[in-house]
Amino acid sequence: MRIGIAGFHHETNTFSPVKTTYEDFHKTRAEELLKHPAWEQLRRAGHSLHPTLQARARPSGPVTKACYERITSEIASALADCLPLDALFLILHGAMEVERIGNGEGALVQDIHTVIGEDVFVCGTLDLHGNLSEEFVRSCEFLTALRTAPHRDETETQRRGIRLMKRCLEEGIQPITEFVQLPLLLAGEHAVTEVEPARSLYRQLSRLDSAPGILTCSIMIGCPWTDSPDTGVSVMVSGTDEEEVHQTCRNLAGDVWDRRADFTIDTPFLAPEKAIEYALSSPQRPVFLSDSGDNVTAGGAGDNAFLLQRFIELNVSDVLVAGIVDTTAVEKCMQASEEREIVLKLGAGLDPELSEACRVQAVVKRVLEDEGRVLVVVDDIHVLLQADRRAVRSVGELRRFGVEPSDFRIIVVKLGLLLPGLRDYAPAHVLALTPGCTDLRLKGLPFERIRRPIYPLDPDLHWSPE
Repeated sequence: MRIGIAGFHHETNTFSPVKTTYEDFHKTRAEELLKHPAWEQLRRAGHSLHPTLQARARPSGPVTKACYERITSEIASALADCLPLDALFLILHGAMEVERIGNGEGALVQDIHTVIGEDVFVCGTLDLHGNLSEEFVRSCEFLTALRTAPHRDETETQRRGIRLMKRCLEEGIQPITEFVQLPLLLAGEHAVTEVEPARSLYRQLSRLDSAPGILTCSIMIGCPWTDSPDTGVSVMVSGTDEEEVHQTCRNLAGDVWDRRADFTIDTPFLAPEKAIEYALSSPQRPVFLSDSGDNVTAGGAGDNAFLLQRFIELNVSDVLVAGIVDTTAVEKCMQASEEREIVLKLGAGLDPELSEACRVQAVVKRVLEDEGRVLVVVDDIHVLLQADRRAVRSVGELRRFGVEPSDFRIIVVKLGLLLPGLRDYAPAHVLALTPGCTDLRLKGLPFERIRRPIYPLDPDLHWSPE
């Protein structure tokens, strides 16, 4: 059978002022898409693969309408050249919001169907932090999502999605899908799948998948910083037995709702000053301190120097701030030689409303020009400066600057929950409830479009999946 492949992957933070443009997307085209080993099962079975374009950008503000239209047009044009198709496999996030359009995934599938036709089997994979609309879910034969946060199962999820598509196509299965939106708003930090209650809820999914009449089950935590009517937790079940699919989906939604008050952050979470006190008093080192209000993996600008300013005022040493996004400061450091002292104004270049700047005298210690990163020292505080909004994902990244993480008392990261390359290393972790567009204090966010009532903003809400 002839199978098309495409992807448009973005997690949108509508509170972020940093708009997402065409240039922000990394594009993988044509045969480059097939380098992932998961596609081999289709090749071995003799299916004809037609890769088009996969576009992926870091979490940030709304995708501009011009960007959405350009990427969608490229995907549609490439798919038109592949016609006829029996199936289309989509690699998506699920929380893309587009200026003047709204739900990006829903619009994308609608636009694609006008090109490939309504009878093509459309399926794909999602991030579990996606906000799904009923319209989007109904426009696909099935969707299956990640089951780990922090994410460890991208390859496993893609293999599962491809395996299910292969089975449906070869056996002539037309899946039945049930979808339930819960009136529940959760930040990912409250639903780490390595701790309860998310651990038990997610661990049962593979067992449910193997039940008669069921193909795949997903729990979507959602992204609370995408202010849209679809924002929040949802549950999705696809299978071949209508009654079994219906009951499994309702039961799963009920299980999640019953545990709603149990979702909490699995590490100490404190006001910034208290978080600093906690880290300084810890016998372990280093303590990773999350600047959660400026979390770049959830769309934060990454340019808030709020915590750096506090450490300077406290005259604290043995601290590494990793990092602060400031293109101008990086360029100035690169023009200077290593060990030279320069004056820098750090931060608040991308988000001047919610971020705080800090004027410092710094010594340039290390320049990694090919990465757009520099390491400077400010009053015995090491600061990693970045030209772009990437996240520090592992201790290996820090060691490339000639520093050893264990030499520091505190390492500040622009994250909420730690990514696997840090979580597996960190001796201790504390989360600072800092201000910013990824503020974990959800009740204080300026929501305008989310469904109401919704828990916990409306704590006395009574709801049933029926």
